[in-house]
Amino acid sequence: MATVLSRALKLPGKKSPDLGEYDPLTQADSDESEDDLVLNLQKNGGVKNGKSPLGEAPEPDSDAEVAEAAKPHLSEVTTEGYPSEPLGGLEQKAASSLVSYVRTSVFLLTLGISMILVLLCAFLIPCPPRDLHSTWSRHLGSQGGGDLSPLELADVNGDGLRDVLLSFVMSRNGSAVGGSRPAANLVCLSGMNGSTLWSSLLPEEARDITCLELMPGSLAETVCLVTGTHKMLSAFNATSGKAIWTLNPNYLSNGTLAAPVVVLPDLDEDGVRDLVVLAIGELQPDLCFLLVSGRTGSPVGRPVKYNIVGVGNLIGPQVYITTNGAVYILFGFGNIQAVALRDIFVQAQNRDSSPPSLQIEEPEWEKRRSINLSELIDVYSDGVELLQMVKAPDSNCSNLLITTRQGLVLLRGQNLTPYWTLRLQGLRSQPTPGYFTDDQTLDFLLQIQDGVGMKKMMVVDGDSGSVVWSYRAPCHMKETPATSAVTSDRKSVFLFWAEGLSAASPNSDIILGTEPPSLHHLYLLHPVFPSILLDLANTTGTVTASEVGINDLWKDAFYVTRTTGPSSEGHPAALVVSKLSLRWALMEGQMAQLQESTPKIGRGELRRFLSRIKFVEAPYEI
Repeated sequence: MATVLSRALKLPGKKSPDLGEYDPLTQADSDESEDDLVLNLQKNGGVKNGKSPLGEAPEPDSDAEVAEAAKPHLSEVTTEGYPSEPLGGLEQKAASSLVSYVRTSVFLLTLGISMILVLLCAFLIPCPPRDLHSTWSRHLGSQGGGDLSPLELADVNGDGLRDVLLSFVMSRNGSAVGGSRPAANLVCLSGMNGSTLWSSLLPEEARDITCLELMPGSLAETVCLVTGTHKMLSAFNATSGKAIWTLNPNYLSNGTLAAPVVVLPDLDEDGVRDLVVLAIGELQPDLCFLLVSGRTGSPVGRPVKYNIVGVGNLIGPQVYITTNGAVYILFGFGNIQAVALRDIFVQAQNRDSSPPSLQIEEPEWEKRRSINLSELIDVYSDGVELLQMVKAPDSNCSNLLITTRQGLVLLRGQNLTPYWTLRLQGLRSQPTPGYFTDDQTLDFLLQIQDGVGMKKMMVVDGDSGSVVWSYRAPCHMKETPATSAVTSDRKSVFLFWAEGLSAASPNSDIILGTEPPSLHHLYLLHPVFPSILLDLANTTGTVTASEVGINDLWKDAFYVTRTTGPSSEGHPAALVVSKLSLRWALMEGQMAQLQESTPKIGRGELRRFLSRIKFVEAPYEI
């Protein structure tokens, strides 16, 4: 009994910090607690940490084991001899576990949300159309005559790819529609696959198609202006193909439209750019300008007549804006004359005042006004065949590139003085601008008739007027169109048509074609490899028009051609529109070596170079 009591007295007691023995003074505060403890011991027969011994481990066999079990760990004893409280440590561990759990949960939640967003983007959001290998050809049936081949590129359905617009004279039952002015069809083809997006009937053959935004702003809709060969001028919604307005032919009762419509600044201050057309009477001197509202198609004032006498092709009209902001209209017959838009507006409105934007004058131009015809300015008068506006380098104005019967002349737009003159004969087609040299000045590809069934291609340096590249090739097509496309390294590739270049005489620049003259090839010239031409495609028809467009998304260019097949007696020619991806064609094209180069260019080296080519929008305007 004494042993049991001793064990009972030791269990709830506390150790002395010095001796490690039991201190009875710590239990002297309450005699009742000791008595209760003795009674519990007698009743239950032992103490197991204050719990019933039932179901617990067996009681220690000796006092030493009991004493050892009663000894506290050193970590539980403070310097004052009292055991430390473990609750703070447990709270810190619990808080650390909670933070770790929250971090893991947030990470997993973020990862799950990201995966869901990726799946949504992959399966729900439509991908942009891929046009890297888009090459198609569309047969539009038989063309019932017509001498003109208008072709225009514009994105009408908002898919990021330019679509194809063209007009052609329709045929009925295999023959052309009767009448002096047969009906025509205006068609818009998808740039993706060549399917018909819309079509509209025209009362006469179209001379020109121009698509642009007449109203400034990012939300402005694209409008297609169609100029006919007689009296038709209409504006079409490029998206739907519906006519917005049509000029009343009665305003042109004394003449017919002589040239495509020209876009002007906003004259009537209605927020939409206005237009001007040039009409010509039965007699050549009867020329008149008619200002037309771009919003309604109604005349802005009365017609303004000028008596002009000249010999040669009709030039213009074209609008020219000087560095100071003065606006002039260029036109003429075998020559180039200019009239201030301010003078036309004042006469059309029959008043002395004009908008502030038209009151600006260019001093160097005003010095050239004729004495007898005070409103006309003499620009150039020496057998003019063609006129082009060429963007001047490092300037916001343009120079004038004039094709004459004697050659090519570049005039400075600022003061109308010659920049350079190139003497040559046989130039009848419009020069093609592009970057061939490294001086970042626009150069020009020329096509010159050089004997029967032969033509000579040459590249003229835009800074000096000297010839930097030339080559002769067989070609029986008349006035085959040439185009260019600009690459990301500020170079241009030039595209033109000729017959096969497979066989050549080593001692002569005359090339003997091994194919029939009816087969023509599309060749590409790159300024980095001037001794090589790439054969991209071929056709047996006659190419009447071509345009180059840019796919900004894929940095690709596409080449669109309008071709008419061979016609036989009683059967009109078939009309075909084709589209060719240039980056795809570059890798598939055949190499034609013009002359031996040092070092010799290998096929692998050329393919690696061509695979890195990227096309961009041209930074210049013509």
